[in-house]
Amino acid sequence: MSWIFLTVAICSEVAGTTSMKLSEGFTKLTPSLAMVVCYAISLAALTFALKQIDVGVAYAIWSGMGTLLIALIGIAVFHEQVSPVKVISLLLVIAGVIGLKLSVKAAV
Repeated sequence: MSWIFLTVAICSEVAGTTSMKLSEGFTKLTPSLAMVVCYAISLAALTFALKQIDVGVAYAIWSGMGTLLIALIGIAVFHEQVSPVKVISLLLVIAGVIGLKLSVKAAV
């Protein structure tokens, strides 16, 4: 169940960050409200996930996957530029998240 909460936390954080971009500096009401609601859901879900997942691992996955997904949304939806350095950096984020997850299995 904790992994479901972590997944909800990641998706909500990504939705909140996307809403932040769409709010245009809090000048649009609906995306601004969506941002606040999504971040509240994200933090609540992350809190529940931490009941059974180590904080370092959960936070790394939450922030790393959020970073990866929001970067992909930036590229696909907001037409942000893609560079070799950006692609390599995102791959390193993925490698780091995988490494942390594997380190927990190895320690158990």
